[in-house]
Amino acid sequence: MFHVFVLFCLCWWRLIGVFGDSVSLMEGDSVTLNTDLTEIHEDDDILWKFGAEKSQIAKIKIKKQIFCTSDVPDGRFRDRLKLDNQTGSLNITNITTEHTGLYELEISGAKKSLKTFSVSVYGEYKAGTGNVCSKMPMSCRVSNHEI
Repeated sequence: MFHVFVLFCLCWWRLIGVFGDSVSLMEGDSVTLNTDLTEIHEDDDILWKFGAEKSQIAKIKIKKQIFCTSDVPDGRFRDRLKLDNQTGSLNITNITTEHTGLYELEISGAKKSLKTFSVSVYGEYKAGTGNVCSKMPMSCRVSNHEI
């Protein structure tokens, strides 16, 4: 019985990490996905990915002095991404429901870590007449994983 209890506790602990805190956003808002770093170390590489395809949307390679953001093929991030060159945090401006999805942060260097954000946005659904019928609830969840 004790082993079942321990297994239950481990599973519960893992679920808490996966389904962390949630933040609600409205279309047009900005959001910053934080690395929780105060500064990037010389040997750190930071990679931001989006969606099930894990498309690369931003990266920092300190040793090679690379600081860049990139769009996905459908153009949804065009002129919306800003990368903090000191912390590696990613800011998405003028967010829309198209930006709903999983964001993955991978930090590699002296210590490897993986952080996942599940981002969703409140948007207004408009009927054919242009009247607002309802709001679609969305959220932002964070989970941390040390590798």
